[in-house]
Amino acid sequence: MTKRYWNIILEEMMEAGVHFGHGTRKWNPKMSPYISAKRKGIHITNLIRTARFLSESCDLVFDAASGGKQFLIVGTKKKAADSVARAAIRARCHYVNKKWLGGMLTNWYTTKTRLQKFRDLRMQQKTGRFHSFPKKDAAILKRQLAQLETYLGGIKYMKGLPDIVIIVDQQEEYTALRECITLEIPTICLIDTNSDPDLADISIPANDDAIASIRLILNKLVFAICEGRSRYIRNS
Repeated sequence: MTKRYWNIILEEMMEAGVHFGHGTRKWNPKMSPYISAKRKGIHITNLIRTARFLSESCDLVFDAASGGKQFLIVGTKKKAADSVARAAIRARCHYVNKKWLGGMLTNWYTTKTRLQKFRDLRMQQKTGRFHSFPKKDAAILKRQLAQLETYLGGIKYMKGLPDIVIIVDQQEEYTALRECITLEIPTICLIDTNSDPDLADISIPANDDAIASIRLILNKLVFAICEGRSRYIRNS
């Protein structure tokens, strides 16, 4: 993996509040190497280490995107949902930002079946077939479509398991992380001071509660993915 420069600036991370961790009572001792200080009852993350792991993550996703690999970005809590969707759409990645359905990856056959039903219902709606059904039946189909759009809309074009999964907030997305570990899918995880840094393949210590912090981390990763995709297209 070739190291590159990704314009990761410590001052920019401080302005975004990337360094603010959880309260000192809510922490995982395994995070000790990534904490630089305590301030007013909260842990302060060592931004030099954050920059290092963020840079390594950017290198990883750049190389993967250069090889045509597929990404899934997961972040379902309200503070992260919009940033996850915007970042994924910008980089043409799949995403889950509403609710992680258990078995979404480990029970891929069922997920594929749901996706096919979703695509069929979308096609029926686009071609106006809903109008040919009785009103009650059409209403049921519309509700089903709306529900599938909510939970599967971000992965509607996903044809198989992703090559790399990017997770915002390890605690919130623990089920998704465990599924990736089971399937040996490489993971990049944004982790706060209450997380376990040993679970993901690359853990980026950072504030996973502040929107500005989440957006900054995702923007760096997405930029690297876009650069990698551009190289892939040029070399195709």
